[in-house]
Amino acid sequence: MSKNTVTLTNNETNESFEFDLINCTRGPKAINFSKLHETAGLFSYDPGYGSTAGCESTISYVDGKEGALLYKGIPIQDLVAKYSFTDVCRLLITEEGLPKNKEESEAFDLELRHRGFLHERLKSVFTAFPDKAHPMATLSALVSVLATLYYDHKEMDDEDDYQMMARRIIAKTATMVAFCYRHSVGAPFIEPDISKSYVENFLYMLRAYPHGRFKHTPKGEDNIDAVEIEALDKILTLHAEHGQNASTTTVRNVASTGVHPYAAISSGIAALWGPAHGGANEAVLQQLREIGDVKNVDKYVARVKDKNDPFRLMGFGHRVYKNYDPRAKTLKALKDDLNKRGIKMDMRLSEIAEKVEEVALSDSYFIERKLYPNVDFYSGIILTALKIPTELFTPIFVLGRMPGWCANLIEHVKNPSVRITRPRQVYLGK
Repeated sequence: MSKNTVTLTNNETNESFEFDLINCTRGPKAINFSKLHETAGLFSYDPGYGSTAGCESTISYVDGKEGALLYKGIPIQDLVAKYSFTDVCRLLITEEGLPKNKEESEAFDLELRHRGFLHERLKSVFTAFPDKAHPMATLSALVSVLATLYYDHKEMDDEDDYQMMARRIIAKTATMVAFCYRHSVGAPFIEPDISKSYVENFLYMLRAYPHGRFKHTPKGEDNIDAVEIEALDKILTLHAEHGQNASTTTVRNVASTGVHPYAAISSGIAALWGPAHGGANEAVLQQLREIGDVKNVDKYVARVKDKNDPFRLMGFGHRVYKNYDPRAKTLKALKDDLNKRGIKMDMRLSEIAEKVEEVALSDSYFIERKLYPNVDFYSGIILTALKIPTELFTPIFVLGRMPGWCANLIEHVKNPSVRITRPRQVYLGK
């Protein structure tokens, strides 16, 4: 039986070389160029790695043409509708998959709550950061400090080690994000309350006064509205994993050096901070405020199409999706649902966003370029309605993406054939 191969011909030398084709479970085949330089004395040039696979994975799949996202083969819409964020964490980082019943679901959530307390030495590190320090800078530094407090994770030998490492940082990230914000505004820390679910506990640590009263109490009691918990839970699930994006690839690349896993994850946090990645939803919100009124939308859309104007529409287009981002569809529906259920939206910004989408999706410029709303377009409006401060938008992304990073890191270091990441360069100097 003949092998499925691709032949590469060098017209300069008239030499031909064969390379195996890899049949992926989903999506196009991949050419195995791992021996390209060794066999043909050549290497590929792919700026931004848009056509290059750097790993094999079973964690998630993004279908950009169809606008689909699957975690472990399950469509993201199904996970958001039927499971909690901590259920999805379990799906991503363990071989056990989704919980089979309510007891398994609650047991995993409870374990994370118990692991959410911070080492006292870690809390003392906050005093080294200046007032108004951006939570992303603080968060990245804190995760690096975690590597010193839990140094044993440097050598992981079995599944128990991997799970301890992942569950510990997923649990503590919620506390660290809340503490980062409270430190930035000079508010006292609120310790975790294990009687509250993972997501409710995060909102509690973010909002509570030391004596237990909240700044925002829709029911007038010492609790958080169930609608808010449900909404934030869905947002975290939508951000939990997304293939080999910039920050996940950074985590894998740094992990390939054999560094402590928390140091690799700290580098992922730094990568996510950029406005072209995790910081985009904050930029969307700023742009909607700049547009100011629905009557100005046409003018701004015209600027996008003007090749002499550097203005670009934030929250539209995606490196992979050439269709409507399935996460954006879910967020738009969530926004509308929250508004019906009494969560107060900034209706001016919501109306501007919907008008931008309406105009753009009917314009040939956007249609021809396959520019559709992405996950960042509506998420900032929803987070604002949930009373999440703007400077916490990207840390919330970190909180959601943490299980995906952990899953990729575990998959990477478990692979016995993994090598240190070392791309080549096209040298054009003297």
